[in-house]
Amino acid sequence: MLNKKKVLLPNGETYAYIDEGNGTETILLVHGNMSSGVHYKPLIERFKNDYRVVAPDLRGFGDSTYLDPIKSLEDLSDDLYLFLAELKINKVHIAGWSTGGAIVLKLAAKHPEMIDKIVLIESASYRGYPVFKKDAEGQAIVGEVYDNIEELALDPVQVLPMVTAFEKNDVAFIKYIWDLLIYPVNKPIKEDDDLYLSETMKQRNIIDIDWCLTTFNMSHSSNLVSEGDGSIDNVVAPVLSLWGDSDIVVLEYMIDETVAALKNVEKVVLKNSGHSPLVDCPNELYKLMLDFF
Repeated sequence: MLNKKKVLLPNGETYAYIDEGNGTETILLVHGNMSSGVHYKPLIERFKNDYRVVAPDLRGFGDSTYLDPIKSLEDLSDDLYLFLAELKINKVHIAGWSTGGAIVLKLAAKHPEMIDKIVLIESASYRGYPVFKKDAEGQAIVGEVYDNIEELALDPVQVLPMVTAFEKNDVAFIKYIWDLLIYPVNKPIKEDDDLYLSETMKQRNIIDIDWCLTTFNMSHSSNLVSEGDGSIDNVVAPVLSLWGDSDIVVLEYMIDETVAALKNVEKVVLKNSGHSPLVDCPNELYKLMLDFF
C-alpha cells in the first residue's frame, strides 16, 4: 500500500506525494499525463530499500490541488522546485516519464545545482509534443497546428474524447485507451490496473496539459506553435534516455532529437517494451537506473 503525505507549497498549492525509504540519496520520480506518483509503484518498491524515493502528484493530478491553472510545463517544474525546498531536499537523482521527462528537463535547466543525474523514460521531446489539426477522416494534417487552447480543446481525436471521458467518469473508455496506447505489450495485474485507473481519473487539467505540451519548446527554433527559449543548453547533468521499441505514443525521432541536443547523454532502447516500461520490463528498468545512479 502506497501512503501519500501532503505539503503546502508557498504558491498556495498542496502537493500530495509518496515518500518511501530512508537512503542517504534521494530519487525524485515525476509522472506524466493521465497518471500520478502512484504509477511509479514498480520502481518505488524496487528502490526503497536503498534510496529515499519521492513521487509527487503534479498540480491538477492525483490528490494534489489545482487552484491556479497551469500556463506552461514550466509552472510544474517551478512547483517541483518549491516542493523540494519544502522537503529540505537539496540534491536529487530525478526521473521523468513521458510528459514528466519534459518537466524534468526544464527543472534541470533552471536549477542545475539541484540535479545529480537524470533518467528520461519515454520522454516527450524538448521541443514539445505536437497536436496537429485533423482532416474530415480524423487523420492528422502534419504541419497544421492549433493557434490557441480553445481550438485545441475541440480536437476530435486526441483531446475532446478524453475531456468527455473525464467529465463523464468513463473509466471503461480510459482503460481502453491505456490498453491500446500505453500497454501494447503487457498489461498490469488487475489490482495494479484498478489502482492506476483510479489515480488517472483524478486528473483535472487535461486540456491545459495538452496545450502546454504543444507550446513547450526548449530548443533554438520554432516548433510551429512557439519559439524555443534555448534553455536545453543549461541542462548539464548526465542523462540516461530510455525508449521502448514498441512505444506508439512517443516516437523514436522525438527521443533522438532530444538526445542530439543534450551534452552528456546515453540512449538505451528497451526491446519489446511500449510506453510503460514500468509495466513491460520493470526489472530491466530498475537495473538500468540503479547502474546509472
